[in-house]
Amino acid sequence: ILGSKSLKNFCLTWIVVCTALCVILPCQLLLRNQDQRTVVERSTNSLDMIEMSGFICGYISCVFYLGSRFPQLYKNFRRKSTEGTSYLLFVLAMMGNCTYGLSLVLKMPATQSFRTLYFIHHLPWLIGSFGVLFLDIFVTVQFLLYRQHKDRPSGLVALEVEPLLVNEEAA
Repeated sequence: ILGSKSLKNFCLTWIVVCTALCVILPCQLLLRNQDQRTVVERSTNSLDMIEMSGFICGYISCVFYLGSRFPQLYKNFRRKSTEGTSYLLFVLAMMGNCTYGLSLVLKMPATQSFRTLYFIHHLPWLIGSFGVLFLDIFVTVQFLLYRQHKDRPSGLVALEVEPLLVNEEAA
């Protein structure tokens, strides 16, 4: 099992890699689009700013969406418990991400030239949906692993369920 320092380093590395991808991939797509003639007729020969902005927003969304699971995974790992975490939330998110990702895959065009362009344009949403689905599988594993430890007393869990405010007399 990874130590907490290793897990923090992994999370930071993941965030840096995803951020770099948000910059590199759209720039690469823009350069590729300027070098090759487009398959679909457009009024201009380059990727317009609105479409490029949507593509960049897709990658930024992908990074935040994937990054949203790491704090919960880390917290569960640190406490060795999933107490207080709603598994139904993760099940519904997994079903939503699975059906959303499949809808993108099943909607893929039949011809190979259109399929490649479609895949490149939908890549951030495919990574986001299937990537979070993959991370939610780890949350599921944590629910299975840590359910055996429910009877075990834990100081961290006890601190999290104690009330924040105690009945105090006004001074």
